[in-house]
Amino acid sequence: LGIAYRHLSLYDVNNHLPKAPGGNVALPEGAFWLLVTGDEPNAEEVKGLTEELHRRSTVPSNVLETIDTLPIEAMLALQKDSKFCDKYQEGMKKDEYWVYALEDALDIIAKIPTIAAKIYRRTFQDGVVPEYDKSLDWAANFAQMLGVNKDEGFKEAVRLYLMLHADHEGGNVSAHATHLVGSALSDPYYAWAAGLCGLAGPLHGLANQEGDQRPTKELLTDFAEKTLKEGKVIPGFGHAVLRNTDPRYMLEREFALTHCTNDPLFQLVDACYHAIPPVLLKQGKVKNPYPNVDAHSGQLMYFYNLKEQNFYTVMFAVSRTLGVMAQYIWSRAVALPIERPKSVPLDELSKLAKKHRWQIQKGKVSDQQ
Repeated sequence: LGIAYRHLSLYDVNNHLPKAPGGNVALPEGAFWLLVTGDEPNAEEVKGLTEELHRRSTVPSNVLETIDTLPIEAMLALQKDSKFCDKYQEGMKKDEYWVYALEDALDIIAKIPTIAAKIYRRTFQDGVVPEYDKSLDWAANFAQMLGVNKDEGFKEAVRLYLMLHADHEGGNVSAHATHLVGSALSDPYYAWAAGLCGLAGPLHGLANQEGDQRPTKELLTDFAEKTLKEGKVIPGFGHAVLRNTDPRYMLEREFALTHCTNDPLFQLVDACYHAIPPVLLKQGKVKNPYPNVDAHSGQLMYFYNLKEQNFYTVMFAVSRTLGVMAQYIWSRAVALPIERPKSVPLDELSKLAKKHRWQIQKGKVSDQQ
């Protein structure tokens, strides 16, 4: 399956879940429904969820004013409205935890597009956010609030982006950090604030920005070989978990082949798709030489005039909110205990490192494992 949302591969998610009128991309709201319930929603259920998110979407004016005046973490500015925190302080029962986790999760998902759009408009544009439009679905409304492109293709691209990045099992940095902090019964706002810090790392969310920086076509092979010889990684290629081409990449590639085949940046991404894996395979150590989603996402955003690469990680955060909140709800529902990582003495780590080095020398594992 590669990456799966519950029982469905990403390809099946995109094919099965409801879409916007005239669209070909599954709505992210439907992905959240699937992640929380395990059931594939119908169009009416997704429409109802979209309406519920719109109902909860108003961001308090003091939060927006704070964003305008201070370089703070917006998620923590919203935390004072946590229903989970309030009910916990009132002494709610354990079997009620998931109820107020769900309440906070829906509030966060509803509000985060407005927060992200505000950050984008304030940081890169004139500070004025286009008016919220409740007639649109969750992703399309976010797209129009960014104010960079009125094309329906951009709305479809944002729907695809937000659906594809929603979840990626619990072992990635942002999901694990959110789970770890949530296991202490920190409310969803605090937990996701921790996850957002993980997204800032260049090996996780920040890779979404780095993956779009490429040399010219003529220098691709030399670039790849030189980069590897210097002991560096090639952004956007390989993956710590996946062993085949990232299905998210392939779905974005299919979208690009339909909407922007003549885009020079897509042609460069396409050239990388064909040129770089053979170079990696020649090394004989790489288990997955194929491109991951970070090698393509930036191209689609850039094509539709969202050109500020420093914002791509924020886009990633809007999407990943769906997955980490679904996990938080279920963690409280099944009463998972606080997470306590096992401590390992330094001498034991030294022994493991020596064993791993011996395995590399014998060719039993790659130096990237």
